[in-house]
Amino acid sequence: MGWDETFDGFLTHSLPAGARLGLSISTLKLALFANGGEAAAMVLTDRTDAEARAWLGEHIGLLNLDPAALDAPSPWEMPPHQLAGGAAYDGATALTAARTELAAWFANAGQSLERLRVQYVTKVPSVSPVRCWPHHFDMATLISLECGDPEHARSVNAGLSPGDGSYDEPYFYVSPWPYPDTGKLPPLPVPGYWHTQGFLTAVAPASQILAAAAPERVVEDFLQEATAAAIQSVG
Repeated sequence: MGWDETFDGFLTHSLPAGARLGLSISTLKLALFANGGEAAAMVLTDRTDAEARAWLGEHIGLLNLDPAALDAPSPWEMPPHQLAGGAAYDGATALTAARTELAAWFANAGQSLERLRVQYVTKVPSVSPVRCWPHHFDMATLISLECGDPEHARSVNAGLSPGDGSYDEPYFYVSPWPYPDTGKLPPLPVPGYWHTQGFLTAVAPASQILAAAAPERVVEDFLQEATAAAIQSVG
């Protein structure tokens, strides 16, 4: 999915007849866009996943897609959550504020990562569009330094994670692949540092970014210098 600033959320690639599905992070709204505008919507507050499934199934069916595909098992492991047991989405004010802040991180990341993508698009074999990847729900662009099997070809992945098992806050990251020797990693600009436990990536956590006098400049400098360092590290 890609970020859409007007919608304040994610939109899919174009579906049949140019339709697109979206999820607004701040308002917790599912929407179907068709014929140049919002054709249908459902706010998830106080609704269950079963209701969301019914809404999606109806509108996917209208696009001549198979609603049964919505029931396929996820290819990625997800931690247990009360929503899976039938609980409704919570519309509490505190959560609304948190979602608004999370949306702001995604929106700002989309702009910063797009600038980085454009910088490298003519310098390397390929650079992916800035997308939200479903296995980690992170927003990133993959800078491919050579052609070939992505499992072995050199690349750098730059993005924003909303938080995970290692960090309980959003963080920007830049990951070189294949992982280089940790003893030869180039230095990074403050507040960036190399995370080496479990996985290898350059990290700049949200709390340290916000503590800086110019957070936007800190993010830009981190992405620029960490990407250059990651490219250097994989030779």
